[in-house]
Amino acid sequence: MKARFIRHVGSLLAVGVLAGCAAPGSGDVASNPQTTNSLSTAGARSTAPLAFDSHLSSLPADKPSQAQSLSNAEPITSGPDAGNFEQKGKASWYGRMFHGRKTASGEKFNMNAMTAAHRTLPLASWVRVTNEANHKTVVVKINDRGPYVHGRVIDLSYAAAAVLGMRGAGTQKVKIEGLTQQEARAARAEQAQALADDSVN
Repeated sequence: MKARFIRHVGSLLAVGVLAGCAAPGSGDVASNPQTTNSLSTAGARSTAPLAFDSHLSSLPADKPSQAQSLSNAEPITSGPDAGNFEQKGKASWYGRMFHGRKTASGEKFNMNAMTAAHRTLPLASWVRVTNEANHKTVVVKINDRGPYVHGRVIDLSYAAAAVLGMRGAGTQKVKIEGLTQQEARAARAEQAQALADDSVN
């Protein structure tokens, strides 16, 4: 009888153990769907550098360019200096036929402006031209090349020739004196005032 009781208790314990293994919540992954559908992303970011980060880090640091520094810039000049130039010869003039055409300097020729053409003087230089017959003078800017007629040294604009009183003659013996930029500014101001006074009178 005692042996039968022990076998009965053993059978009950075996059934209990088996039932416990089959019960939900025993650690089976399938019995906990949250573990299969929810994965944590914490710490998933890679610590390896991105490709473009490595390229940027290899670029040299920006340095200020000396070429962009105003302290190293060359001083700006207002034009060439012809102060040591002097010449005598025959002058001629040109006007309406060339008005509006491009000169050697790139400017358009204006027959009413105080300009002149010379074969060798620097473009944008200034000279004083004196009519040796009546001693009238005019200050002109060299903005063109010429004259190309033998025996002539300077080609004046129509307006400059008018100031010298040589429009009717066509040509005239003149004296050319080069001016520095400072002398030219003073002479042009004086000439502008004189022409304004003449127009009033």
